[in-house]
Amino acid sequence: MHLPEIDKYAGLNSVFHSWDPRLKIISFSFLIVSVALVSNFLLACLGLAIAIIFVFVSKIPLTFVLRQLKWVMFFILFFLVVMPLTVSGDKIVIFNFIAISLKGLKLALLIAVRAITICLLIFPMFGTAKFHKSLKALQKLKLPNKLIQIIMFTYRYIFVFMEEFGKMFTAARARLFKERTNIFTLKIISNLTGMLFIRGFERTQGVYHAMASRGYDGDMKDLDEFKLCTKDFIISLFVVTLAVILNLARLIL
Repeated sequence: MHLPEIDKYAGLNSVFHSWDPRLKIISFSFLIVSVALVSNFLLACLGLAIAIIFVFVSKIPLTFVLRQLKWVMFFILFFLVVMPLTVSGDKIVIFNFIAISLKGLKLALLIAVRAITICLLIFPMFGTAKFHKSLKALQKLKLPNKLIQIIMFTYRYIFVFMEEFGKMFTAARARLFKERTNIFTLKIISNLTGMLFIRGFERTQGVYHAMASRGYDGDMKDLDEFKLCTKDFIISLFVVTLAVILNLARLIL
């Protein structure tokens, strides 16, 4: 089954792939915060253009990016439908009891563009390095060790549970189970979900004993070492400058 590994293309060769993960996370974080604070639609579109360029520079296949973004688009679609109907303002369309406000439409489009931009920036930020390297970079940046461990195990076992749930559904279909909109289907899915939690608990016990036998003491061990060079600082300066420009433009406009 398809698993959404964000670092699937971490082995490619691009400017972002060779960039030090610590500076990369710091620089992109500045840019993401700047995009999130933008309140002008044109500036948000500028941020979106920058994010698209960065994705192309990272050489991550566009099909992979779009496949992951489709779930974000479903969430954004909710804002595009609800906000024009609920936010007060000048009405541009009135049909019986339904009225679409211009202010609501603009606000929904602004939120949609900012959300898509931030999601696109995640790909060159974390998709251009192995996930364990990104976690080690966060560790070097003094993020709490317990938080890093939680992120690491959550990311790893999301895939395990997805695969386990897929196997359980396959077994159910082999016994002639078919999904329908009735109580029986809901009961079967509830039973499968309960079994998944039980299997998950049992697996955590096995994983703990396996890791303890290998000397796990709560710290993440990694043989990779980071080395800063002039090119890393130049790229960081460029990205942070873009973030500052967006903020200054936001204050002016």
